Formats: sequence, structure tokens, C-alpha cells
Amino acid sequence: MSIQTGRDVHAADITDDDASVQRTTIYVYEAPVRAWHWITALAITVLIVTGYFIGSPPLSVPGEASDSNLMGVIRFLHFSAGYVLAIGWLARIYWAFVGNHHSRQLFMLPFWRRDYWGGVLWEATWYAFLRTEPKKYVGHNPLAQFVMFTVFTLGMFFMIATGFALYAEGTGLDSWQYALFGWVFDIFPNSQSVRTWHHLGMWAFVTYTILHIYAAVREDIMSRQSMISTMISGERMFKDNRDD
Repeated sequence: MSIQTGRDVHAADITDDDASVQRTTIYVYEAPVRAWHWITALAITVLIVTGYFIGSPPLSVPGEASDSNLMGVIRFLHFSAGYVLAIGWLARIYWAFVGNHHSRQLFMLPFWRRDYWGGVLWEATWYAFLRTEPKKYVGHNPLAQFVMFTVFTLGMFFMIATGFALYAEGTGLDSWQYALFGWVFDIFPNSQSVRTWHHLGMWAFVTYTILHIYAAVREDIMSRQSMISTMISGERMFKDNRDD
């Protein structure tokens, strides 16, 4: 199926229930998904910055510690952003059940489909500048879907589980945090190992964020379809490569 823009612009994953807003746009991301995206982006930014300083504390400030309580503020911001992230993640999982089919793509990896892996390979060669003509997708392209599922979705579960497990060390054995996430300490040999892997997960998210922003900007420019603005308006706009 193609989108008519005066010339044919083919979107590889368009379906019959993708409502056309205009002749050149398709409504993709619903308002709850867009709100979750930007709130999560802010929460992850706070978590990365504060997490870095928790792992590598700044130099001590002069005077009484009670006068500044710098690390206390950093830890409070980290814990608060962690709660925002976790609550938002639960809301995002809920919306995957009640939203449109694009809202479920983050949690689905069609690894049993041969054509999907063909799409992953095709997109990899496109990102490697081995192809000159992009394929246009209404939702995520196969490679983006693979990276988002393996790094972001699975990584999100890992970071929330290890984060709340470490938080449970402060709230105690009788807390709901320990009741839900205490099993993490049965997997790792000790608490320090959980901290180390949680810290490494932070760097994985830093790397993912850099690549995610780069890919979005690159596709906005090279594939002649909206990426960044789509996560603001919800509409994917397509433009023929031959248009100015």
C-alpha cells in the first residue's frame, strides 16, 4: 500500500487502520505515547546525571555537611526520577494493550519472520551508507525496532529491577521494594555486583541515547520523512526524495 503525494511514496509497514490525516501524513503516535516519550527522556537525563555523581561523587564542599547536603539532594533527585520512570513504564505497558498497533511495537520483536530479518539487514546497510534510497516506514524500521527492544525495553526492565533492589537496601527487608525486587540479590553474588551492573546499564543507556538522537536526526534529513516532529505532533510526514 502506498501514500499518494502526487508521486508514490511507499511506506513499508502501512496498514489499513493507519488513518490518513492529510494526503502526505499518517497519524502514528497517540498523545499518551508522546507524553511518555518526553517525560521518560527527562527522567533518564536526570537519572544519568545524578547516577554518574552517585558513582563518582564530586569533591567535598567546605563547611558542615548539613549546610549543603549535596549528595542528599543528588540521591533524592535520582530516586524521584526513578519513581517517575517506573510509573511511566507501567503506564506505557498499559497503553500497549489499549493503544493502536504502533504503541505495541516497542514490546514486540518478530524474530520468527524471515522478512523481518531481511529488513534489519537492509536498514543496517542503509545506515552504513551502502544504499542511496531509503525505505519509508510508518512506525519504527526493523533495525530500530530490534535495537529498541533489545537495548531499551529489556534494559528498562533490568534498570528498574536493579534500581529498586538497591533502593530496598535502605527501606529494609519488610518494605514493598524488597518484597518485589529482593530476588535480584539471589541472582548476583553480592550487593556491589548489583551496583556495578546497574552503573554499566547507565552507560548502555548513554550510548543508546546518543545513537537514538543521531538516527532520528539523520533519518529526518536523509530519508525525507519526519522523525523528531512526529514525536511532537504524532503525525508521520512523507516527502518524495525528488521534491525540494
